[in-house]
Amino acid sequence: MSISKFSSTFARLGAASAALLAPVAAFAQDAAATAAPAAAAAPVPDKGDTAFMFISTLLVLFMILPGLALFYGGLVRAKNMLSVLMQCTMVAAVLMLIWVIYGYSFAFGGSDSAYWGGTAKIFLAGVTKDSTAATFSQGVVIPEFIFAMFQMTFAAITPALIVGAFAERIKFSAVVLFCALWATFVYFPIAHMVWDANGLLFKMGALDFAGGTVVHINAGVAGLIGAIMVGKRTGFGKDMMAPHSMTLTMVGAAMLWFGWFGFNAGSNLEASGGAMLATVNTFVATAAAVVSWAAVETLTRGKASMLGGASGMVAGLVAITPAAGIVGPMGAIIMGLLVSPLCYFFVSVVKNKFGYDDTADVFGVHGIGGMFGAIATGIFASASLGGIGYAEGVTMGGQVVTQLTAILTTVVWCGVGSAILYKIVDVIVGLRVTVEAEREGLDLATHGEAAYHS
Repeated sequence: MSISKFSSTFARLGAASAALLAPVAAFAQDAAATAAPAAAAAPVPDKGDTAFMFISTLLVLFMILPGLALFYGGLVRAKNMLSVLMQCTMVAAVLMLIWVIYGYSFAFGGSDSAYWGGTAKIFLAGVTKDSTAATFSQGVVIPEFIFAMFQMTFAAITPALIVGAFAERIKFSAVVLFCALWATFVYFPIAHMVWDANGLLFKMGALDFAGGTVVHINAGVAGLIGAIMVGKRTGFGKDMMAPHSMTLTMVGAAMLWFGWFGFNAGSNLEASGGAMLATVNTFVATAAAVVSWAAVETLTRGKASMLGGASGMVAGLVAITPAAGIVGPMGAIIMGLLVSPLCYFFVSVVKNKFGYDDTADVFGVHGIGGMFGAIATGIFASASLGGIGYAEGVTMGGQVVTQLTAILTTVVWCGVGSAILYKIVDVIVGLRVTVEAEREGLDLATHGEAAYHS
C-alpha cells in the first residue's frame, strides 16, 4: 500500500471514529456543565475582604489594649493606675479564651434558638481554615476564623468597659470572675439575639450595626448595677478624687477613636461602600459630639475642659455605633450634636442627684449614649433623611418601636442578670477590698507595684 493510500485510509478511519465518539463527547460536555454549578457552590473567600477584616480585628484589639486601659487609667487616682490597667488586660485575656472554648458557639453556634447559639461549635468544632462566613453581599464570604476573631474582640472589650464603673475599690478576683460569668449569661445571649439570623431581636428587625445594644447598653447597665452594688469609694464626696492624668486619658480616647474604625467599618464584614459609609459616619458623628460637649460645658461652666472633650469623643463614638452603616453623614452629625448634651446631663446632674459612684461614667456615656443611638438609628435610617431606608413595609414609627423593644429587652436581661451575678460573686470571693487596701491604693495592695516613683 502506498503512503498516499495509507494516509487516505487513516483519515477515513479517523472521521468514522469521530462520528462514533461524538455522542460520548456531547455527554461528557453535558456532564461537565451539570457539575460546574456544584463546584461553584463553594465560594472562595475574597482576599481583599479577608485582609480588611484582619486589620479591623487588630484595630478593635488596639481599642482595648492600650486604648481603653489608658483612658480609664488616666481617670483614676495615681495609686490605682496599674490596677485598672491590669483589670482591663486580664479581662480581655480571659474572655479571649472563653470565646474560643464556648463563647463563639453560644453566640453563633447555628442553633435555631432565639436566645443562644447552642453547643455545636464548642472548642471551635468545625471551624477550619476552609470554613467560611457570609458577609452582607450575596455570594461573598470571608474565612470563618477571621469572623470568629473579630467577634472575639467585641466579646473582650464589652466586659472591660464595665471596669470603669467600679474602679478603685473592687477586688481583682471579683472583676475577673464577674466578667467571665457576665459574658456567659448576659453578653453571649444578647449577641445571639441581636446579630444571629435566628436571634429574637434580629427576627424582630432591630437595627444594631456595630453594637449599640450588644456592647454599650449592655456594659452601661451592668456598670450602673455594679456601681450601686459594690458601693461608693471610701471618702467619696469628701476626698479629692480628680483624674490623675488627663494626658493619658486623652491618649486613650484618641486610641479609642482610631480603633473604632475597625469596630464600626469592620462590622460591615467586607471592604465595600457600606464600610466606607461607616467610616465617614465615625468621623463626623464623633467630631460633632466633641464640639457639642465643649459648647455645653462653656455655656454651663464657662470653660471647656479636656475631660469634656474626651467624654464627648467617646459619647459620639457610642451613639454612632448602632447606626454607622445605616444612617447618612448628615444624620450622623445630628446624632453627634445631640448625644453630648444628653450624656452631660446624666453625668453632671442625674448622677449627683441619685448619688451613685460611677467612677468613669460608664452608664452616663455608654448606657445613655447607646440608648440614644439605638433610637436615633430607627429615625435617621429613613431614606428621606439620608439613611439606607427601612425594610419593605416598615415605617419610621414601627422601626422606632422595634428599637425601643430591643433596648428594653437588653436593659431587663442585663439588669436582672448582672444583679444576680454580682451577688453570686460577692458570696464566692467578695466584691470589695478592705478600707485599708483602698486607702493604700490597689496598685500596691493588690499587685505589689506602683505606676509612678518619686
